[in-house]
Amino acid sequence: MPDVTLSPALATVLFVLACLAGHRYRRVWKEEGPRWQLWVSGLLAAGCLLAVALFPVVPG
Repeated sequence: MPDVTLSPALATVLFVLACLAGHRYRRVWKEEGPRWQLWVSGLLAAGCLLAVALFPVVPG
């Protein structure tokens, strides 16, 4: 398996995307919106945070 690394810019984009997806999750949850939107935004946030947490960030 090849080494998978993230650039600092990609890690930042993934983190911001996770924050936005988490905010969307909370909004849908408070409004008791459709459950599929909870799943999509929750899985997107979790996937982005796992990627940032598990893959090393290598500059340049």
